[in-house]
Amino acid sequence: MARGLDHIVHAVRDLEACAALYERLGFVVDARNRHDWGTHNRVVQLAGFFIELLTVAEPDKLGSDGLSQLFGAHNRDFIARHEGLSGLLLESRDAAADATLFRNAGIAASEALRFGREGRRPDGTPIRLAFSLAFARDPAGAEAAFAACQHHFPENFWNPAFQQHRNGTTGVAGVVMVAENPSDHHIFLAAFTGERELLATSNGITVQTPRGAIQVMEPSAYERHFGVAPPDLARGARLAALIFAVRDRAQVAALLAQAKIAAAERMGRIVVGPQDAMDAALVFEQS
Repeated sequence: MARGLDHIVHAVRDLEACAALYERLGFVVDARNRHDWGTHNRVVQLAGFFIELLTVAEPDKLGSDGLSQLFGAHNRDFIARHEGLSGLLLESRDAAADATLFRNAGIAASEALRFGREGRRPDGTPIRLAFSLAFARDPAGAEAAFAACQHHFPENFWNPAFQQHRNGTTGVAGVVMVAENPSDHHIFLAAFTGERELLATSNGITVQTPRGAIQVMEPSAYERHFGVAPPDLARGARLAALIFAVRDRAQVAALLAQAKIAAAERMGRIVVGPQDAMDAALVFEQS
């Protein structure tokens, strides 16, 4: 089964500063949540996709279990080096089955790992949330965590009230990873997404998932397309940009100007660069 984009992790040292940034960008940001292994997050919901703003607030809670190591320790080490987009998760209907598929393809990093937490509706009513993650590893090397994410109570998580953003964002258009040799990641992406047809061009490779595209660009192509310097690739390929689909690009430009957030027009898109978006490029394109 082909897997669409489910969420991306924006890992930072100061969670409240990151939440304030996204609010200034015109997004609705929910309340702080806590995981048993010491990470805290705040969530920005779109239709079928979310951005997990995340920090490691209680590193003493990290243990030797899979979620502590593959998610918690990964983000602790990532934040120690820099901030930015640290992980990409795809939708899963059955995380255990996806873990088996990943193992058969030679990319598995874990069995299905389940966890839960309490959430709250806008009126304060407590609700139960639970997820299972099947982690994958890119054999070509990438400084990112990859997993398939199964929502066990999706009706308790997704809320249209949290998806009405002042900037007119309607959904996710795609994510961009930067790599020295994009073709090295072809086999991994085909197995990870379940999409066998990838488009190869002089800029890199692209896989179109049921929800958003994953592009892997070489550094000069990334700089040419987005007008910002590529991330440091010393430790492997990096997730670098998140692309939003918006109803009205002019509305976004006016909102950013009012909020005094630096942005640039590039190839018909509006780009907020990593120097202004906590080591991530946040890109808005007309849907």
